Amino acid sequence: MSGSIVTPETRAKVRGLMTPIAVGLGRLGLTPNGLTVIGFGIACAAAGLAAGQLWLVAGLLVVFGGVFDLFDGALARATNSASRAGAFMDSVFDRWGEGVVYIGIAWGAVNGEWNVGAVLVAAAMTGAFMVSYTRAKAESLGFSPGTGMANVGLAPREIRIAILTLGLVLAGITASTAALAIALALIAVLATITTIQRIVVTINQAHSQAQG
Repeated sequence: MSGSIVTPETRAKVRGLMTPIAVGLGRLGLTPNGLTVIGFGIACAAAGLAAGQLWLVAGLLVVFGGVFDLFDGALARATNSASRAGAFMDSVFDRWGEGVVYIGIAWGAVNGEWNVGAVLVAAAMTGAFMVSYTRAKAESLGFSPGTGMANVGLAPREIRIAILTLGLVLAGITASTAALAIALALIAVLATITTIQRIVVTINQAHSQAQG
């Protein structure tokens, strides 16, 4: 499977870099699930800052939260404590945190009477959640086993975080929402394309299985 900007090899390298830090956090007494909850808390903090239109700091927290999110899985693998329950917690809190951040940005847009921004947030959030849903549904039905579907599409979570961070940071630096508007629109478009890519891959797999 292809079409993703973030390759499996890239993911593996990044995870390898995160392992020593994750192990260090584990030595402080933190568990993988604990790190998952802390990551969610970071997302909530970013949302609160975005609601106050503190775009720059919110953007920095979004990217920090995105990096921090790698620690729970890295610690679980390093300590041989990976479990289905932990994977469930990680996925659920990732989606929850992403949604909370978008709500914070929408709140900031409303507070700033930036109505177009609120609409763009809704479009970006819908696209982002469809990307996650198509993967979850396909894998639950037996398509793209393992993490195969994660490698399909232009806008996996890592790319969405990078685009959103850039938009927020530039909005804070320039004191203009133009960059944030472009970032949100880009996320909406790329996420929609990714959703379509995943639908096509799943349908093709279904046809192959039926013919086989």
